[in-house]
Amino acid sequence: MTASPMLWLSSAGQRLSLATNHQTHEFAALWLRERAPDADTLDPRTGQRLIEAAELPLDLAVESAERAGDHVKLRFSDGHVTDFSLQDLLAACHRADTIVPGRTLWDSRLEEPPRANFAAALQDDAALLAMLEELHRTGFVLVSDVPTQEDGMQALIDRIGPLRHTNWGGIADVKSVANAYDLTMTQRGLEPHTDNPYRDPIPGYIWLHCLTNAADGGDNTLVDGYQAALALKQRSPEAFECLTRIAPSFLYHDDTTRLEGEGPLIELDSHGRVARVRFSNRTERVDALPADELEHYYAARQAFYRLITSDELTLHLKLEPGQMLIMDNYRLLHGRRAYQLSGGIRHLRQGYVDRDSTASRRLVLRQQLSAHQRQEVSA
Repeated sequence: MTASPMLWLSSAGQRLSLATNHQTHEFAALWLRERAPDADTLDPRTGQRLIEAAELPLDLAVESAERAGDHVKLRFSDGHVTDFSLQDLLAACHRADTIVPGRTLWDSRLEEPPRANFAAALQDDAALLAMLEELHRTGFVLVSDVPTQEDGMQALIDRIGPLRHTNWGGIADVKSVANAYDLTMTQRGLEPHTDNPYRDPIPGYIWLHCLTNAADGGDNTLVDGYQAALALKQRSPEAFECLTRIAPSFLYHDDTTRLEGEGPLIELDSHGRVARVRFSNRTERVDALPADELEHYYAARQAFYRLITSDELTLHLKLEPGQMLIMDNYRLLHGRRAYQLSGGIRHLRQGYVDRDSTASRRLVLRQQLSAHQRQEVSA
């Protein structure tokens, strides 16, 4: 922001322009009125809107805009007066990011995985916030010193939770079993994938806890799906566009459950930014679209597959007993190498925690700890 941002009205007051040293932002008068931060418009406790925005006159205008330090005072044609901070106005502006904000991209050159300690995150809010911030930023975190009991990760989930229950229960085994109901429960290698795209909502975060891992092979693979999507966009814009447009179905069924969902392999948010990736070769089903459209889709999917299986983007690690991976299932593609039980047992446990509760915990902790730090400074 410049020392003195410029303000002016246009379109008979139905537009407010704010110019900084970087660019000019334009705000609609109706948007400013319904987003007014005062207690007559927003409930001070809940932040929920008190006025009926749909009843505001469509020709509502800003009659005056006056700069006062780092705030701007607005008077509207309905007589309402409010005060915005310039920082809040600029923070609300649409940004031309290519991925959802606040993320750090990575590939196989990532030297050190983000780490957290189980006991520290369990006992200390600052350590828990650091873990959640890293998970949000990087898409995964490797947690050490998790109790090697079957539900050893439950206590930390309860600090964030709740645990998502599915037809498989809560925390479930990931090990080779006879008559496996899912290929995860076999010894075969698994291609990079996201979990459960056939559910609604799709599980937000995967918690994968290692109890023992003495089998030969079975190393985990991780790929940053955002990085892969942007690499595809750069190298083949047509393939990228195709995978954001065509939405295959994803199916799962067993004796007691039938699940079906759909969505594009690369999903954009309302601003055109990459927000989610899906990939599940085992469960994907594409409709019988026109042949030429399917040809484009298959070529685009193959190009994306070659990226997510490439040495360029793939990170390898083998979980040890007492380690746990927490993974963003909207972003990360994970897989594993095939393994043989001749070397010993491979037993992992897995659970899901949804996105809303995880984001809420992070944001509340951030607010609480920031307020506490301000109090300490002013004391």
